[in-house]
Amino acid sequence: METCTTLFDTHVHLDLLPSQLDPVQEVARANRAGIDRFLIPGVQPRDWHQLLEVANSVPGALAALGTHPVAARQWDRDAARRLETLLTRRKVVALGEIGLDGTSGMPPAEVQEQALRQQIRIAVSAGLPLVLHCRRATGRLLQILHDEAASRVGGIWHGFSGSSETARAAIDLGFGLAFGGPLTWPDARRGPQVLQALPQAWIVLESDAPDLPPAPHRGESNRPCYLRLVAERMAALRQWSLDTTACITTGNALRLLRIRAA
Repeated sequence: METCTTLFDTHVHLDLLPSQLDPVQEVARANRAGIDRFLIPGVQPRDWHQLLEVANSVPGALAALGTHPVAARQWDRDAARRLETLLTRRKVVALGEIGLDGTSGMPPAEVQEQALRQQIRIAVSAGLPLVLHCRRATGRLLQILHDEAASRVGGIWHGFSGSSETARAAIDLGFGLAFGGPLTWPDARRGPQVLQALPQAWIVLESDAPDLPPAPHRGESNRPCYLRLVAERMAALRQWSLDTTACITTGNALRLLRIRAA
């Protein structure tokens, strides 16, 4: 196996860090921890240009643009036209994060589904992979991915916390599974069990900073450099070295996002 020692953070909101955390400085800290690639996912249309500005200012950063289910009411024809145009930018390698969220306070399911379906169609037309968000809507999301032939582009299922059966269904559709801070929590059960049983070709890493910090930083703002703690926990669970973990997960991320290795 080719030796590689750097990590790829496939989901980090560098444009939404708390004001006291400067993105450039945080990326420098992450670099010192062995992390040199970062995918910044979109949340709402009004922030896309700011996201691209951050991606352009940070070495190793790439962008995914999309409308998160929390912002599904902002999705309209104008947002669709803007998205189609911005997807041609050099730093944009995926469409996301998009999906469904069944937790309380979210837009109605039909509003979320309309935004999701239309964005999948744009991604398929553009030939770009997807970054998926899903909470309490797994069955419906899988059905829509089937309906819209999302397997033509595949991508990454962000913050995966589902069952082994859901993992197999996602993999069958061409989606890698991203593991972050919750993998390290002392009370974590299903995540570690699912991770240990997965084919290694479908495993990637994410921080989701500034959210979901790993142990021992729960209760704090998550920082990109903390991804190394997730990688160390993954290495222990899979009985890999840290270098092997980096090589496997970075290689998988590059393949799933259709990025040529430097």
